[in-house]
Amino acid sequence: MTAELAITFADVAAAAHRLRGVAHRTPARTSRTVDERTGASVHFKCENFQRMGAFKFRGAYNALARFTPEQRRAGVIAFSSGNHAQAIALSARLLGMPSVIVMPKDAPAPKLAATRGYQHGMAGSEVVLYDRYTEDREAIGRRIAAERGMTLIPPYDHADVMAGQGTAALELIEDVGPLDALLVCVGGGGLISGCAVAAHGRSPGVAVWGVEPEAGNDVQQSLARGEIVHIDTPQTIADGAQTQHSGQLTFPVIRQLVKGVLTVSDVQLVSTMRFFAERMKMVVEPTGCLAAAALLEGAIDLRGQRVGVILSGGNVDLAVYARLLQG
Repeated sequence: MTAELAITFADVAAAAHRLRGVAHRTPARTSRTVDERTGASVHFKCENFQRMGAFKFRGAYNALARFTPEQRRAGVIAFSSGNHAQAIALSARLLGMPSVIVMPKDAPAPKLAATRGYQHGMAGSEVVLYDRYTEDREAIGRRIAAERGMTLIPPYDHADVMAGQGTAALELIEDVGPLDALLVCVGGGGLISGCAVAAHGRSPGVAVWGVEPEAGNDVQQSLARGEIVHIDTPQTIADGAQTQHSGQLTFPVIRQLVKGVLTVSDVQLVSTMRFFAERMKMVVEPTGCLAAAALLEGAIDLRGQRVGVILSGGNVDLAVYARLLQG
């Protein structure tokens, strides 16, 4: 592993130490039906059972736990479509610091309500709403950070966030053993970059694959061009993957350690959501289904291999969830 990457395996291991006893060690589940359907031995890392319902808690808490006393007093600001928002709000509450969260007006109602719930009673904490199609969340975040002296923690392009997210893959391999392949959803690249570093450090020779929504394949395009590609906000039910570009820190890791990036359609995501509900009795949000959909819907053939799949979260508006499953 080359020195220019933002994180190393040691960073992921250190994050795991900070998260021990704070984050849930989520289960790794199997399905005979999945194994028969794919011809592989598949292990699902169920981050839908993580605190606040998604893997994002890992990176958020790891980042905030490293704040100086001065940073803790001023507080943290973040921008997010939902899961990073909740993760920062909960982590800030656990560490006793104020948080300001910049969220899109059309964020799923449960994610918005949960974020405000985590902030309840914390002086100096609030949610700031914006229009994701006409306003720049990053610019809003930087402005508020400058005005209030808060520390901005982005949703993916931050070394401590990346290292924290990588603990999901680290735990999975510790629990189930070496893997031939690991499938991970891709938004801005925080999860897959951290997981790629962890997986290569713990299971040498593993092939790490990213999965994006068809409508938002910026990382796939970026790998093809050898540089970060910026796209318009994609229209997809995978709201956690509606990113417009990968990160300056995450992309070099992806380019070096990820074998390739696959895409799946919204229709395939719904089919996968339905499978988890019917056969494995789990609620998995659309973004959380990206990696599994690539395997279950035939975007990749991994027959005869030991495969890890990260289910990244389960935060979904139940009314929307029911409507999607009804078709």
